[in-house]
Amino acid sequence: MSVQNSGGSEGSRFASRSEDAAANGDGRIEFISFSIDEDQYGVEIMSVREIKGWSGITHLPKQPEYVRGVLNLRGVMVPIIDLRCRFGQGVTDASSMHVVIIVQIADRQVGLLADRVLDIVSFESSKIQKVPKVGNTHQAEFLSGLITIDDAMIALIDLDHLLSASASVPVLAAA
Repeated sequence: MSVQNSGGSEGSRFASRSEDAAANGDGRIEFISFSIDEDQYGVEIMSVREIKGWSGITHLPKQPEYVRGVLNLRGVMVPIIDLRCRFGQGVTDASSMHVVIIVQIADRQVGLLADRVLDIVSFESSKIQKVPKVGNTHQAEFLSGLITIDDAMIALIDLDHLLSASASVPVLAAA
């Protein structure tokens, strides 16, 4: 199933998924859940290309603070986004215990630095709740919805907005 975000609201984005799932007779979507501190987040499983342990990266000058650098992944330079920093919670003191989730966003791969991967979660797309707009929170710009599973709230990341809101990630060509 391929869903394009044409800049519409999160409701229409998930409505498209619901229609696709209904057409397939399914109605369930899957996300990989992961944590940053005590918070749980998820990215659509179809966007995930691989999950790697934290390793050395090359820092680049004059990048936004949340761009930790690049990782050479089989000849492709992949920018690494520190999600904790991108969400305004400070820079991650990355160690070998952290993970990088490589995702496909449009025509490029991007690495998302997180504390740990938790699980693959599957749920009815109709269960996704809208993100309440309270105050001026930058984190809400990057979220497409919320889902509760077994008393845990998972914030679903809108990958397109993660890169487009307020500051952009440099586009790096393959080496």
